[in-house]
Amino acid sequence: MMDVYWLEQTEADLPAENDWLSASEVTRLSGMRFAKRHADWRLGRWTAKCALAAYLGLHSHPPELADIDIRPAPSGAPEVFIANQPAGIAISLSHRAGVAACAVTLSGADLGCDLEIMEPRSDAFIADYFATEEQQLIQRTSAADCSQLLALLWSAKESALKALRTGLRLDTRSVIVSPATLSGQGNEDGCARDPALAFQSSYGLNSWQPLQAVCEGGQVFHGWWQHTGDLLRSMVASPPPAPPIFLETPAHSAQHAS
Repeated sequence: MMDVYWLEQTEADLPAENDWLSASEVTRLSGMRFAKRHADWRLGRWTAKCALAAYLGLHSHPPELADIDIRPAPSGAPEVFIANQPAGIAISLSHRAGVAACAVTLSGADLGCDLEIMEPRSDAFIADYFATEEQQLIQRTSAADCSQLLALLWSAKESALKALRTGLRLDTRSVIVSPATLSGQGNEDGCARDPALAFQSSYGLNSWQPLQAVCEGGQVFHGWWQHTGDLLRSMVASPPPAPPIFLETPAHSAQHAS
């Protein structure tokens, strides 16, 4: 299985200055008019650069981080350049409620990650954005687990759409998410289990659970999900990934040592 690395940062981790941004990133940031977009983009770039520095064993000082340039591809997906050269690394970014995440792996992989808050969803939302199979799964899931399942399905869809490099330009119902990879999980008679029975609550940074996203046209992404508090994480990739490995920045390492 392919290794994928994961880092999260919060607004409290952001430096006040922008000397860690590349010249092109400073220009792009200055063109953002809305405060939330400005803050989210800045936090996402900081998180990505810290993740890349940790992944590559680089210093996380501003000049070194400024040498990392994260540019949007024509599809909008982030691409990494170091010293103006392609870095040969695949990344995916997400931000939600003052937290940003970056998933990192080798170039050539299709990779997507997403953060989502677990919260109630209306019947109209479920009908508009979830495929028939997913709606049936939701109906068979206990009320206690429903908010978590809804967040998982929605988050995994966003992860898969990022891996496809389309984002929400594609109909979300064209990606069907199952909360467990069902191969090898059949009953004694060889029939597949009901996904609602395979669905397990996942809590804590070391409790990744498997998921599968089947896209229109037959492409299949395998991935993982878990949550802490009301924040749910998902990641999908092709080739199939191992459970994400959490990266540590030097600041995190120092905190753990103290």
